[in-house]
Amino acid sequence: MTERKPPGVSFESWVDKQIREATERGDFDHLSGLGRPLPDDSAPYDELWWIKGKLHREGLSALPPTLALRKEAEDALRAVGRAVSEGQVRRIVDGISEKIAAAVRRPPPGPPLKLTPFDVEELLRDWRAGRGGRA
Repeated sequence: MTERKPPGVSFESWVDKQIREATERGDFDHLSGLGRPLPDDSAPYDELWWIKGKLHREGLSALPPTLALRKEAEDALRAVGRAVSEGQVRRIVDGISEKIAAAVRRPPPGPPLKLTPFDVEELLRDWRAGRGGRA
């Protein structure tokens, strides 16, 4: 907390003195945004800017359930491509197909899902072909 402005001292010179003293003490040396440009302020004002920033910093998502499931299905297909065994492919595909089937039976709120459970055998054929036929 700062001290009170002494009487007879202009507000500007009192503030300038406090800033100069803080700079000399090194209070501004290790701030988190040091050396980075200020964010762009030309965008229209958004009342939820701080919530969106927090979600972005924390790596969280605020997608509707159907869109989150679509994203999870895309990630599962990428994981199938990196899988090292048929058992791992089956576990990945079975897990996401089960979630998709549940969402088809009881659609969550949000945009249409537009997904069907994956065919494990078809994905295994593609996986084997991508590995040159090696299982």
